[in-house]
Amino acid sequence: MDIKVPLSRPDITEAEIEAVTDVLRTPNLSLGPKLREFEKAFCDYIGCNYAVAVNSGTSGLFLCLSAMGIGPGDEVITTPFTFIATSNVILMVGAKPVFVDIDPVTLNIDPVKMEKAITPRTKAIIPVEVFGSPAGFDAICEIARKHNLLIVEDSCEGLGSMLHGKKAGTFGDMSVFAFYPNKQMTTGEGGMILTDNKHWADLCCSLRSQGRSIGGGWLAHERLGYNYRLCDINCVLGIVQLSRIEEFVEKRRAVAQMYQQLLSDDSRIIVPTEPDGCRMSWFVFVIQLPGYNQDKRNTTMKKLVERGIQVSNYFPPVHLQPFMIQQFGFKSGDFPLTESVSQRTIALPFHNNLSADEVKTVCNELKACLE
Repeated sequence: MDIKVPLSRPDITEAEIEAVTDVLRTPNLSLGPKLREFEKAFCDYIGCNYAVAVNSGTSGLFLCLSAMGIGPGDEVITTPFTFIATSNVILMVGAKPVFVDIDPVTLNIDPVKMEKAITPRTKAIIPVEVFGSPAGFDAICEIARKHNLLIVEDSCEGLGSMLHGKKAGTFGDMSVFAFYPNKQMTTGEGGMILTDNKHWADLCCSLRSQGRSIGGGWLAHERLGYNYRLCDINCVLGIVQLSRIEEFVEKRRAVAQMYQQLLSDDSRIIVPTEPDGCRMSWFVFVIQLPGYNQDKRNTTMKKLVERGIQVSNYFPPVHLQPFMIQQFGFKSGDFPLTESVSQRTIALPFHNNLSADEVKTVCNELKACLE
């Protein structure tokens, strides 16, 4: 089947290609100078003291919880409307994920319901900037401070976004970005941990590299660790991409505005907009089809794919994934807003360089597929 408009595509120029080939001409393919340069560039951009590059956002979230000492017997509050990694890392450290339903407008975790879910076992919150929106994160932080809870900010979809001028990645005690090719910027695979806490940063550096101590020998292992390193090839790609982040944000906002202009007058479609006080960097562009159930939505997606338009269903509810049901006994109806939204969402093709003609094609095909 021919694809007329792909779901996503990275924005790679000759600058990135040249930078990568330059590294390939050196002997420093891993643990070289580009690792430290990439970490410093992120500190400078986000405005924090410490950055730790890792091989994925998932690894980053896991190391944050590990560095904070969260484990068996602890509860961590998060949203069921997210990518599976957010909850997986809670299970990976032996803690229990406690899901809280979403705000129907922002699609982020509902702060009021979140506070009601806090128990004596609650140790941390992992709020997610769903689709790149930090809406409600000021309220989340206020509640966390009130209850003396740690925040691991899942910014894997939020690079470049702001709330009232405060950047995504600066709300949590620790935060994590991810660089898969469909993200705002990419390193192929990769992630970045940000924090102002030196002890946690040092622990993450050790844990990402087989438990080696800072300044210790290559075969000296202070603790159980992992191989979550990001090589210099990935890092130099990230350095160039990060230098272009404001260009990327503006490109993505322009594509989102084209969709909004072409779809906002159609009553069959709920079109996403920037929340008040937010600058969205737009990870994806996800519409909702009011009145649709999952089968009807899926039929529409199938029709679009048959017409050469790649689409996806962001996000299936995490609590209804088979292993979650098996382990915790979750069932349909546990988080009704998440389930309702999940059944009627469609992620449309979205990337930095999506053309006006491609956006028009997507919108025309979408409208033709709707009843």
